[in-house]
Amino acid sequence: MNVPVPVLTIGLLVASNVFMTFAWYGHLRFKAAPLIVVILISWGIAFFEYTLQVPANRIGHGVFSAAQLKTIQEVVTLSVFAIFSWTYLKEPITWQHGIGFALIAAGAWFIFHKWS
Repeated sequence: MNVPVPVLTIGLLVASNVFMTFAWYGHLRFKAAPLIVVILISWGIAFFEYTLQVPANRIGHGVFSAAQLKTIQEVVTLSVFAIFSWTYLKEPITWQHGIGFALIAAGAWFIFHKWS
């Protein structure tokens, strides 16, 4: 199967962000767990994030610039986090979040826009 580089890159970034979001924030539902246990489990989860993130950047670089890869990463991170926060942590997404995400999307537009 021959997956286009942009699709593969973004797919790997989404998958890596799911792991990293759980590594960084999944423990918030388990506040009674000892901190050292949480840290070790988070490191274990983050390992899988790195096994997806590093190839995503390596595969995507050349089609995307480093600045574009970072921008994609940030947009994906916020998108994954918004879904995670709403579904897993049961925290509402407010209009302020919407405006903040829209401003970040505007910043991404500037990074990807071709200026003559």
